[in-house]
Amino acid sequence: MINHHVYEKLIHITSEKNVMVNEPLKSHTYTRLGGLADLLVTPETYEEVQQIVKLAKEEDIPFTLLGNGSNLIVKDGGIRGIVMNLNKLNEIRTEGTKVIAGSGARIIDTSREALKQSLTGLEFACGIPGSVGGALYMNAGAYGGEIKDCLESTLVIDHNGNLLSLQAKDLDLDYRTSNIPDKGYIVLEATFALNEGNYDEIKAVMDDLTFKRESKQPLEYPSCGSVFKRPPGYYAGKLIQDSGLQGTQIGGAQVSLKHAGFIVNIDNATANDYLQLIKHVQKTVKDKFGVTLEREVRIIGEDIE
Repeated sequence: MINHHVYEKLIHITSEKNVMVNEPLKSHTYTRLGGLADLLVTPETYEEVQQIVKLAKEEDIPFTLLGNGSNLIVKDGGIRGIVMNLNKLNEIRTEGTKVIAGSGARIIDTSREALKQSLTGLEFACGIPGSVGGALYMNAGAYGGEIKDCLESTLVIDHNGNLLSLQAKDLDLDYRTSNIPDKGYIVLEATFALNEGNYDEIKAVMDDLTFKRESKQPLEYPSCGSVFKRPPGYYAGKLIQDSGLQGTQIGGAQVSLKHAGFIVNIDNATANDYLQLIKHVQKTVKDKFGVTLEREVRIIGEDIE
């Protein structure tokens, strides 16, 4: 049910081109899954973000931050109220040995900017598909590096619309977690403290990591990236592989034949196909090895009634 009063206020805050009604979220997620958003808004300034957050609070309307949809499953019933995507806050700039990136910038592009400036410390992020905001949200990492290793500070908005400047230590960054969801923070930008390095050496590391990623990950299909966190003492992908689950399919969702830690959308999968397959994988691995696989991917939205 679209709230036309809220729609009018949103286009007043930003502009008509930045507010979409009944927008299919499958167009905005890496998995190509998800029902409709009542109102999808793509603000262009920090002030617009603040005003939208305050509007949602004043009108007591549900509010969801989407990110760039890379480590996310949106359910088939879509999302009510206001859904905000920050992909237009994507400026990346360098100040000395610091790279400052907007929340909606891709973390891959941020690592490339660091390379351009011969700055080392973000090489690990050259293959992570998420946004900067999403990378902080889950302390994203790969190939032995993670956001907490190089993040200096961040600018966020709290659930009341207040602007806060926080240090990395204020975010309680740990393995694939932070306090951002619990605190209700919306990341606007992040400052990464890097070190001067050698361009050719940095590029060689990034080229090697890109090759490893492209040769091992099923990038030819839509997916939500790595579905499960690494259980202590194990690798999720190997447990799934050793459970004989590679190629297992429910609807259009399949445990990847290339990398068992990924579930790919090979044939117009629904979110429900994905969720059923995730549960099946968790149950099978638990029954076979006694290990509980914890989801890394976020699941949001509503079921179809």
